[in-house]
Amino acid sequence: MSGPDVSVVICAYTEDRWEDILAAVASVRAQSYPARETLLVVDHNPALLDRLVKEYKEVDEVRVFANAGPRGLSAGRNTGIAASRGEVIAFLDDDAVAERDWLRHFAGAYADPQVMAVGGRTVPIWASGRRPAWFPEEFDWVVGCTYRGLPSGLVRVRNVLGGNASFRRSAFDAAGGFATGIGRDGDKRPLGCEETELCIRLSRARPDAVLLIDDRAVIHHRVPEAREHFGYFRTRAYAEGLSKALVARSVGAGKGLESERRYATRVLPSGVVRGLRDAALARPGGAGRAGAIVAGVLTAAGGYVVGTVRARRGGASFSVAEIEGDGDG
Repeated sequence: MSGPDVSVVICAYTEDRWEDILAAVASVRAQSYPARETLLVVDHNPALLDRLVKEYKEVDEVRVFANAGPRGLSAGRNTGIAASRGEVIAFLDDDAVAERDWLRHFAGAYADPQVMAVGGRTVPIWASGRRPAWFPEEFDWVVGCTYRGLPSGLVRVRNVLGGNASFRRSAFDAAGGFATGIGRDGDKRPLGCEETELCIRLSRARPDAVLLIDDRAVIHHRVPEAREHFGYFRTRAYAEGLSKALVARSVGAGKGLESERRYATRVLPSGVVRGLRDAALARPGGAGRAGAIVAGVLTAAGGYVVGTVRARRGGASFSVAEIEGDGDG
């Protein structure tokens, strides 16, 4: 199969994920559509950088870099973009493994010159061996995975999800890179939405751009035990609200919340009804799932309100640092 050269960027920040990082790289090297190169970008961790340089010093197609920007995932991705040589740049989380045809499905979509970004489907691997009974599929984004409510098949979308995504290089030429004031910063509050903000900017810069999700491009994402608990669920939902406030400030509430309105008015109410029905039928976790959806919505809404108020107070100087002082909501 002919197609574009693809560079794969994997950002890493902690030695705690050493085995996961090796597995992620191995899954890229085993692709049926070979990557031109794999770039490992280490986020301000000299010990991990040193260790990875030694691990891959004799592997020509794997290159290791230090994050050249401020601490955080967005700057790490930007470092990878700048160092990459492929026509298409794909991103894989450091605690995920890609199925063998992952890049093949990405590459095939770029036969259409209007396609600027392609994302895939991310499946959770629960540390406990199975999904917690109370955890609603509608909130799988909390653990970085594809959630119930996203369209299936090969479909146009407003934005791709950053842990399993690819972009044509010219997309970054048109829109710039990832905003460093929005996404995650190591172990601090689990903010996100940097890929949403980028995709909205891209669509504004290139109104003819086509952004797709192909759910055949599958990765499997590890969910550690600590993220299977309601405390993390709540913290992540609150952080999502803060992140959406940042996105809305950057690109406007119209585009920044366009997909979220459908999610909140259609997908989530259906999830609550489904949970209550399961509870009525004495199925495990039904009431818990319905309750978690309601709690998640209220917590995310609270984060959004706090983020919006702080944005208005802060004016042009508003930043992630300002909203991080609030605790977990």
